[in-house]
Amino acid sequence: MSVMCAYVVGGAVRDALLGLPVKDRDWVVVGETVETMLERGFRPVGRDFPVFLHPETHEEYALARTERKSGRGYTGFVCYTTPDVTLEEDLSRRDLTINAIAREPEGALVDPYGGARDLEAKVLRHVGPAFAEDPLRVLRVARFAARLPEFSLAPETLALMRAMSGGGELDHLTPERVWKELSRGLMEARPSRMFRVLRECGALVRILPEVDRLFGVPQQPAWHPEIDTGEHTMLVIDHAAQAGHGLEIRWACLLHDLGKGETPADILPHHYEHEIRSAPLAEQISERLRAPASCRDFAVLFAREHGKFKRIGEMRPNSITSLLERCDCVRRPERFFALLDAAACDFLGRGGYRPATCPYIEPWRMALEAFLSVDAGALARSVTEPRQIPARLHAARVDAVRKYLTCHNEKTDF
Repeated sequence: MSVMCAYVVGGAVRDALLGLPVKDRDWVVVGETVETMLERGFRPVGRDFPVFLHPETHEEYALARTERKSGRGYTGFVCYTTPDVTLEEDLSRRDLTINAIAREPEGALVDPYGGARDLEAKVLRHVGPAFAEDPLRVLRVARFAARLPEFSLAPETLALMRAMSGGGELDHLTPERVWKELSRGLMEARPSRMFRVLRECGALVRILPEVDRLFGVPQQPAWHPEIDTGEHTMLVIDHAAQAGHGLEIRWACLLHDLGKGETPADILPHHYEHEIRSAPLAEQISERLRAPASCRDFAVLFAREHGKFKRIGEMRPNSITSLLERCDCVRRPERFFALLDAAACDFLGRGGYRPATCPYIEPWRMALEAFLSVDAGALARSVTEPRQIPARLHAARVDAVRKYLTCHNEKTDF
């Protein structure tokens, strides 16, 4: 059997040239068929086109292919994987030039579209006209902008993305695919860059109009020197990324102020009770994109409660206790700590001067400690009428929180 002609392609080549760690290697195979791959011991795993796992390394090997557009959306393609498809033809179907570089087994680069040059110049540029056939690539480019925030977007690529966004192709993306790209972008180094690129090309208003609506909405300068609600949201998600928080917190940070986009114009820059408007919007978006239930529930909870965290110094013990009960702190104290992390991002994600730490996080931690110090089991055993247990338990927790506030003199306006 002849030697198989295979090339490492895509992210592995790109990341190696950037000096980044290479996690997985993908291969393109030229001159083979499904039958010959099976004869070589490869195991088929591809659903839409022939992809195989190497019998020893278990790395993915795909037959070189070309595609023809056959419908709308990102699934409307017919793939061809005949042995005469060349490596250059396969690379021509890829999204960005920096992802269309291959490496021979001996180490030489195959770079027909100038990807190495664009890596050196730090430019995100589409490979060719085929880019416009897949609307998902608009989101992918925005995600790469978040991963490589020092890279600029080529003017011709931005123009093409604008045309695609305005042409209705994005409307044919499934919620699952949109969520996958958005969630991956949120976990990149600078997630705000993804949303800025999406907004610049007109895609954000199509997929997340509630977030797009925040830009240009003013806030009180005393709390938000950056003024603009959209800019604040971008600062908050970037701070969540810098702090290394997980997807639930980053998703909640993105959605927490959605209600400000619906504030009546005559009361701006005030946003009274915007939390009441934000919570259902966070739920609607999460449901629309079919986000995981954990992300949805956390985002709704934070949107509803986030405005209260900074007011602990002026809240009564009963109000503090009620908030802790609504957050299910007895059964899920770790989720409340995550809410505090998100609240810190909200406080620190602002323009202009800001302190290094959020001043009201520790008081809430101490209030929670006092709240949890009440022995619910012992109290329940001391009550003769079971129906009285919830009220008695609440009263005991209020008393514990009151003693904490009195002892530590936390009546401070944060």
